[in-house]
Amino acid sequence: MSVTTSNPPPQEMQRGLKNRHLQLMAIGGAIGTGLFLGSGKLISVSGPSIIFVYMVIGFFVFFIMRALGELLLSNLHYQTFGDIAKDLIGPWAGFFVSWNYWFSWVIACVADIIAITAYVQWFNPEIPNWLPALIAAAALLVLNLQPVKYFGETEFWFAIIKIVAILALIGTGVVLVLTGFTSPEGTQASFTHLWDRGGMFPMGASGFVLGFQMGIFSFIGVELVGTAAAETQNPRKTLPKAINSIVARILIFYVGALAVIMSVTPWDEIDPAKSPFVSTFALAGFGIAAAAIQLVVLTSAASSANSGLYSGTRMLFGLSKDGHAPKSFSLTDSRGVPRRSVFFTAVFLFAAIPLLFAGDGVVAAFTYVSSMCATLILFTWGSIVVSYILYRRRFPERHEASKFKMPLSRVAPWMVLAFFAFIAGTLLYGEDTRLPFLAMPFWFALLALLWQLRKRKLLREGRPLTATVPTVAHPLDHED
Repeated sequence: MSVTTSNPPPQEMQRGLKNRHLQLMAIGGAIGTGLFLGSGKLISVSGPSIIFVYMVIGFFVFFIMRALGELLLSNLHYQTFGDIAKDLIGPWAGFFVSWNYWFSWVIACVADIIAITAYVQWFNPEIPNWLPALIAAAALLVLNLQPVKYFGETEFWFAIIKIVAILALIGTGVVLVLTGFTSPEGTQASFTHLWDRGGMFPMGASGFVLGFQMGIFSFIGVELVGTAAAETQNPRKTLPKAINSIVARILIFYVGALAVIMSVTPWDEIDPAKSPFVSTFALAGFGIAAAAIQLVVLTSAASSANSGLYSGTRMLFGLSKDGHAPKSFSLTDSRGVPRRSVFFTAVFLFAAIPLLFAGDGVVAAFTYVSSMCATLILFTWGSIVVSYILYRRRFPERHEASKFKMPLSRVAPWMVLAFFAFIAGTLLYGEDTRLPFLAMPFWFALLALLWQLRKRKLLREGRPLTATVPTVAHPLDHED
């Protein structure tokens, strides 16, 4: 008998995502739960100026994604942000970026599972709060153990649900404005409400600035397109399309939706404790609006958690390939799934269950981890921009040969970094976000310690500090 006839599991992930998967994942990544849940609070803080906040953030996110797109297409052997950072900044940067991104999605997933529990209990408060959390964590684990095409298919339909909900809101709101709808309080819907209640900056500069430190939460996940590119068919065709459509998506789904909401209900009459999506549908006379939107928000949270687990496992896979995590995490099964990375990351999702017994502290914990995610994602986005600056400086020939060059490539990266400094200032300025921001140096100090320990271990074993990213042509380079 022989045991050598079976094929060994592949050592690389498979490109199982199609164009429609990537396009809808890009949309889903740009539509976070913050739009459905946090928009009421954002409007109460910033008023109509929140429209400009989203425009400004979207402007800079577009440049971040264009930088990421050019970097990924300059070398199709790049699979994660960690690969890019280690190749262009150094091995330590790959270690920091990858573990930081993994950690940011773990805590984001925990927050999303807590949110899912709250949404389920809205339908039936008698359900034990640990049960939805347990089911959600188990379902996410099972889903991410499937080949990547199933992940893509799930995110495709999650994104469809979010898109339909927002377009329905915009359509409903426009009809209410055009028909001169009058609310039970006697307020007539009108586009003039965007400026007739104290102007478009009714809260002054302070409200405008606070809008940034809260609005940045909504964009966490847009960089998922870069993680998924490693498992996407024909990335040279699909990635540019997904990235270039970001501006249009932001204008439609964020600016359009919020403008319609504030036209139907003036900003100073919106209840920050309620979803303005629910309120708008309810005003239109749809009795099932609350239940429908709760289902949409639940789906959005599930989508975010699903994407987070996917991203975290892929980062852990890359860390293992570099020797920055146990070797077993780089093993894939016969379908190209990094099974052990999935199991290890999913273990932390079950941490949401004990947090649910914190009583009144759950909401505070949710706000805390959300703020922490914003700080961590600034580091990830910053690594992309710094990597691009170094790439532009060291490999001008690659930049010249690129068919997907970043616009304003000499000045835009520095503009983005200056914007990040501004966002850091807003995080310090806001009371809810100050403590999580100040706690982050301790996390990076821990990473520095772990890097020194890992580096010494690799040097003792005579191993390279990181796996070398091939610079030879990738097979997909020759695709039409």
